[in-house]
Amino acid sequence: MNKKLLGFSAMVMLCTKVVAQQQQQDSMKLQELDEVVVSDSRFVLKRENSGKTVVKITAQELERNQGRSIAEIINTKSGLEVNGSRSFSGQNISVFARGGNNRQVLVLVDGIQVSDPSNVNGQYDLRLLNTLQIQSIEIIKGAASTLYGNSAATAVINITTKKAPADGVAMEVLSSLGTNQSQNDQNYNISDFSNTVTVAGNTGKLSILASGGHQFTDGLSAAIGEEADVFSRIDGNLKLGYVFSDRFNVTATAFYNKLNTDFDNGFPVEDADFSFRSEQSRFGLSTEYIYEKGSVQIHTAFNQITRDTRSSFPTAFNSESFILDAFNKYIFNDKLYTIIGVNIIDHKTFFTDDQSINTIDPYGNVVYVSDFGLNINAGVRLNNHSEYGSNLIYNFNPSYRIKINGGYIKFLGSYATSFIAPNLSQLFGPFGANPDLEPEENTTVEGGIEYRPSDKFRLSALYFDRKEENFIDFVGPGYINTLEDRNASGLEIEFVGRLTEALQVSSNYTFTESKDRVILRLPKHKINADIAYTFSGKTYTSLSYQYVSERLDFGEVPLDAFSLFDFYLKHDVNDTLNFFVSVNNIFNTDYFEVLNFTTRGRNVRLGMRLKL
Repeated sequence: MNKKLLGFSAMVMLCTKVVAQQQQQDSMKLQELDEVVVSDSRFVLKRENSGKTVVKITAQELERNQGRSIAEIINTKSGLEVNGSRSFSGQNISVFARGGNNRQVLVLVDGIQVSDPSNVNGQYDLRLLNTLQIQSIEIIKGAASTLYGNSAATAVINITTKKAPADGVAMEVLSSLGTNQSQNDQNYNISDFSNTVTVAGNTGKLSILASGGHQFTDGLSAAIGEEADVFSRIDGNLKLGYVFSDRFNVTATAFYNKLNTDFDNGFPVEDADFSFRSEQSRFGLSTEYIYEKGSVQIHTAFNQITRDTRSSFPTAFNSESFILDAFNKYIFNDKLYTIIGVNIIDHKTFFTDDQSINTIDPYGNVVYVSDFGLNINAGVRLNNHSEYGSNLIYNFNPSYRIKINGGYIKFLGSYATSFIAPNLSQLFGPFGANPDLEPEENTTVEGGIEYRPSDKFRLSALYFDRKEENFIDFVGPGYINTLEDRNASGLEIEFVGRLTEALQVSSNYTFTESKDRVILRLPKHKINADIAYTFSGKTYTSLSYQYVSERLDFGEVPLDAFSLFDFYLKHDVNDTLNFFVSVNNIFNTDYFEVLNFTTRGRNVRLGMRLKL
């Protein structure tokens, strides 16, 4: 551990020294470092005035990761481990953050909570997302339940989809093909095909965006074996917006996703002729009325999901969700921002009969930004749950910023509580249901520092400690609340810098530890590093590195540590056309994410992107 930390620290110090030497020579502004953040307060704030650790994945970064899934991109960020993102395309995705599990990570799409109430963990399936349809992603690490409710205990992944251009008509096409092979079968057959088309237009008042995509993947077996398992995804979305006046606008959205995948038996692990089908339709309506010092916003959505599993234990579920989030944002002045709202969620799933739960949560949040450096973000939410009554949660998040030259140094802290109710499957589902479960309660404490002496680089470090009560675990025949409290703590270090006008580096290190329990498949140490260079403003290249330390799988079987290297190149022929090539797992490293299940070896992808 010490050697890994020493090497990481030396790399950061070297990069910092080089950046300092370049400060006087390079006048180019690094927009990614002078970013604004929204998700931690729902107000547009400069990063220096935010007391939370927010990771922002911009449209530019998404474009520089063409051909990669959203799960793969998120997996490069500090504090997050997305298990399954390096495996067979149909592999189940599990998002670990701050030593937690899937049900403690909340996913938002265009500001609306999305989840699958029939799923055993209630999480949203990241495999449904098409990267080309995404505009940006903000990830709040740590508890954010006061603003976003149940399940936002360890992280919130806030995904914003693309919208129509400000004026005129535009079309975007992305097409790619690649290999899909294991470490032991380097045949270089073309087995992965992906195509997406987006058309959008704007007349000034009326805006329309329509997008459709398809991915087909073959060539890999889910479990180590001979039989190839097929993965297929169809996705589409329609977004209509109308501006009635400078004060009032409405946006209607419709999303459709269909996923089909083969999979293999997990207990015992063996090749099997199993299949899984998921179909999701989501309809949303958002309205915004702007007045002199604020705005009233109402976001509603109806989500329907059907899932059909054909295996030794076949299941079929049909679930529905209705979500309403209405809030008033009021700005007293340039120092004081407030938000008051109510969040209503109704989940329904048919198991042997219809089961439903609902929550009605009033909440409030206030942000204070002083002119002498002190910033405070504080909030409270009353969670009114149909099964568990009223539960009060809150957060207090102060930070202090000191201006230095053209930059700042910021100290931040946070104390937050969260409420995680059991989901429908845990209460009433077909496997191990327990209607007597109690909700989990989490308390998270954070403290950190962010150093940004100029617009050329940023260095941050944060320590967290999280305590869980009534942890829901699957033991023996079903779900139970554990009697003992559980703790997880860790350290996250991030560095982003531009060494020259064309050369950019970034790296992060995550240390996660739980002294009183084993967190399966979660590494104690994880390092991501990326070095990128732009030639003549037209050709972008990057070399990425990821190190994952030893983990334990079921039965406390150790999984060896591994290191991966990836290469990416994108060339802009002109403003409308670019080509890209990627080589993943350059050295064909052999490793496991899930014991005895296949991971991807060296693979190559070629693609083209056309913008008109």
